Amino acid sequence: MAWIMLFAAGLLEIVWAFSMKASAGFTRLTPSVVTIVAMLFSFALLAVAMRSLPLGTAYTVWTGIGAVGAFAVGGLVLGEPSNPMRIAAALMIVGGIVLMKVSSPA
Repeated sequence: MAWIMLFAAGLLEIVWAFSMKASAGFTRLTPSVVTIVAMLFSFALLAVAMRSLPLGTAYTVWTGIGAVGAFAVGGLVLGEPSNPMRIAAALMIVGGIVLMKVSSPA
């Protein structure tokens, strides 16, 4: 169950990163509210997952999901630039997430 909560927390990190971008520096109300609510739920789920997962594993997986997800949303939704080196970097983050999951005792 901790892994499911951690995954959901990572997805919410993607939501708040995207909505923060859409908030234009917290000058737009709706995206600003979405950002804050998604942050709160993301942190709460991360905290619950950390009850049974090691700190390093939980935090690395959470930030990795957020980083790779934000990169994907930036490219696919916002039209941000992508090149082979940036894609390779994202794949290395995914590889790190997989290794953390596989090597975790929980």
